Amino acid sequence: MTLAERLLEYVSACFTGIWIESHEHADALAEITAVCRQEDWRLALWDVTHGLSIMGADKGSIPVGSDPLAAIGALGGLAAPNSSALLVLRNFHRFLSGIDVVQTLEHQLNQGKEQRTFIIILSPVVNIPVELEKQFVVIEHELPGREQLAAIARSVASEPGDFPDNAAEQDALLEAASGLTRFEAESACSLSLTRHSKLVPETLWELKSQMLKKNGLLTLHRGGETFNDLGGLEPLKSFCARALRPRPEHDLLTRPRGILLLSPPGCGKSQFCKALGNETGRPTLILDVGALMGSLVGQTEQNVRQALKTIDAMGRCVLLIDEIEKSLSGAAGSGDSGVSTRLLGTLLTWLAEHESDVFVACSANDISRLPPEFSRAERFDGIFFLDLPSNTERQTIWNLYLDKFGLDSKQPLPVDTDWTGAEIKSCCRLARMLDLSLVDAAKNVVPIARTAQESVERLRQWASGRCLSANSPGIYGRETETGRGTRHVVRGKPSHN
Repeated sequence: MTLAERLLEYVSACFTGIWIESHEHADALAEITAVCRQEDWRLALWDVTHGLSIMGADKGSIPVGSDPLAAIGALGGLAAPNSSALLVLRNFHRFLSGIDVVQTLEHQLNQGKEQRTFIIILSPVVNIPVELEKQFVVIEHELPGREQLAAIARSVASEPGDFPDNAAEQDALLEAASGLTRFEAESACSLSLTRHSKLVPETLWELKSQMLKKNGLLTLHRGGETFNDLGGLEPLKSFCARALRPRPEHDLLTRPRGILLLSPPGCGKSQFCKALGNETGRPTLILDVGALMGSLVGQTEQNVRQALKTIDAMGRCVLLIDEIEKSLSGAAGSGDSGVSTRLLGTLLTWLAEHESDVFVACSANDISRLPPEFSRAERFDGIFFLDLPSNTERQTIWNLYLDKFGLDSKQPLPVDTDWTGAEIKSCCRLARMLDLSLVDAAKNVVPIARTAQESVERLRQWASGRCLSANSPGIYGRETETGRGTRHVVRGKPSHN
């Protein structure tokens, strides 16, 4: 439902206080003006720069200047017996700290029931004083959809060849534009024409990345990782590739929801999630749950709503929430006045009910710190345990990093029993940085399986029978995992037992 349609409903039902959350005031005002002309309503606009102006009247016909109280008081003079009068107050949330403004608004909102006068606050944030909460209804000015974005792109691309003719290229362009405001989309298209003399998705992705950096809640990952950079994890790769294969847009019942990855640190959870987007042709968003926590009352909840709204607007993407247990482990406590609990509740509801084509990939190192309801069915398509790599997987990882760091592949390898992929990479990097052999470089690496032996074993025991195995097909079983024997140091190729 459009902003104009919602406004028509609420005015017809005599909601005298309407708060419109919008970052695009010019477009919102254009829709409001169109409705007023269609219904023959009187419309007045006030802001601190221009004072009060009335649609269809001479400028300055009601000289209230920049006084907000005078602007509110002037609304009664616009009332007509058989019509409605609307007063739009731009960025008025900045004036709601004084009791005089709050009480004047309250009085006018009550009078509006009889006079059919309506106050509309147009603001990028919702910050309603507690005294007025029951008298305002909130409308979100939605971000433009694909049809609107296509119209914006075509209006900017006025010359032949500026707008792509190929359907696949058009789809890629509109996907890159999803989540941008009308102003941002128009600016990105103009920048693309300046740089490339045509519309290309890369420029839109660049502007979208800058947009996400402004609030610090989300990051657009633009790395080049692929599944070829990961040794092993074949069942997990296969599951996600099949889940994210192209499907009809209207097939909502089988739309994939996401995965939860559990493992000791350094086993490739985050790297897999980042590679997943590139493998499936989806952008990867990274959500910093810790950044959602605000210092002011209500700021955390507002940050959560804003982040989830942006994620939904992005559409087809992979959302990475890394080490989520560190952010949600306090949900059961009361030290933060229940903020963590409310954050968790909002996130759980969104995970189960969101209709956007967002594939959520969460990683965790300690499942015991997560509330049990987080991992229930239909929040995720699968919960996978990434065990320490097997002998065969470690050999594949060694080959990857020996090649990446330009090291001699024929030199002896260190004893790497229960090493993670991160530790193998660290050994190769140290060997290159310090100009050492792999065996000597390994003396500077202490594996997590040794420093946190008890917690690693406890995690394995918990995952046994409860999680899918990312390393071998089927359910993970601690007692049935094989192929994780000791590697002996030899000259040439390593041997296993």
